[in-house]
Amino acid sequence: MFITRRLEFDAGHRIPDHRSQCRHLHGHRYALEITLAGDIIRQDGDPANGMVMDFSEVKALALEHVVDVWDHAFLVYAGDTPVVRFLASLPEHKTVLLDCVPTAENLARKAFTMLDAVYRDTYGNHLRLTRLRLYETPNCWAEAMRE
Repeated sequence: MFITRRLEFDAGHRIPDHRSQCRHLHGHRYALEITLAGDIIRQDGDPANGMVMDFSEVKALALEHVVDVWDHAFLVYAGDTPVVRFLASLPEHKTVLLDCVPTAENLARKAFTMLDAVYRDTYGNHLRLTRLRLYETPNCWAEAMRE
């Protein structure tokens, strides 16, 4: 069985080598879709009886490990020296330094990696993260999937 939970957050970034508008500082309303696979829990008295995982728990774990970390932050490639210096000059600015350029593809892969161990077999029902889709805009997204 597959279940999917969608969460949204706002973040800024720039793609330093891009030839168009994305080379400038800007932001997006990102949407994150987390798809989990697992067996349906069949245990009388268990609060998750009849579920793969409680959607509220899917949300809580995603908030803790990705969304709250990236929400209202500037996601910046550590090698983008001018922007790193600029953001460091802003007192108490929420900056997340990344080891990759913050494209939708790299962010989706990074979020998948961050959440993969978090959801692994939480209930003993063979639970696993199978797909993570990150929308940069309503019409553009990147998807990381289990091989």
